[in-house]
Amino acid sequence: MTDVAHQPQTGIGRLPVDLRRRLVAEALGTALLIVAVIGSGIMASRLSPDDVGLQLLENAAATAGALIALILMFGAVSGAHFNPVVTLVARAFGALSTQDTVLYIAAQILGGCLGAVIANLMFELPAVDWSTKERSSGALWLSEIVATVGLLLVIHGCVRSGRKDVVAFAVGLWIGGAYWFTSSTSFANPAVTIARTLSDSFAGIRPGSAPMFIVMQIVGAAVAFALIRYLYPTTVATITTTDDETNAT
Repeated sequence: MTDVAHQPQTGIGRLPVDLRRRLVAEALGTALLIVAVIGSGIMASRLSPDDVGLQLLENAAATAGALIALILMFGAVSGAHFNPVVTLVARAFGALSTQDTVLYIAAQILGGCLGAVIANLMFELPAVDWSTKERSSGALWLSEIVATVGLLLVIHGCVRSGRKDVVAFAVGLWIGGAYWFTSSTSFANPAVTIARTLSDSFAGIRPGSAPMFIVMQIVGAAVAFALIRYLYPTTVATITTTDDETNAT
């Protein structure tokens, strides 16, 4: 295990709980995240039917707020990944075993799909309502790389510089902002992408558009992994030790 193995969103969380509890936290957290994403999108389209900009603002604000709360809620239990690319990068840094990585990702995908069904039902839509919203272009794919790289740099930048307590807020702010400055509205999450195919709503994505989004998110994760290794060569433990030695003198 590395020194980031028990930090928010880069490992398995600080509490010494068993794998089953961590998987439930990942599934439940991802489900509630999708409820926020899809539910707020449906509500926004009903409250502001003639103003797409306002719909996006409402969707972004609800998602960012829910994400902050969910990371604070489950960070100590499972690491609050809620995102396969976060889990894959954690595995690349040795914070998770291969088996745990596979189970985390399965829990996230299953939880996300359950969340989409719940969101649809809350607004009296069919439980599974396949999206017809086409999202396919080079600009959207580039946006997903940018959004994913930024998300992972935010997480690891905070944790590896000794600011783990601000991860939840930093992630929420990044996602909320990236809704606006990326043309794809910043999915940056394969589990979320899959789940959003199940709702023909403001936040939906046509199933045929999802695979390239997921590929670009994985590309973004690979780029982020390289940047994290380059930009943060020291570890949290090293930073803490150096600070302690400086204070002592």
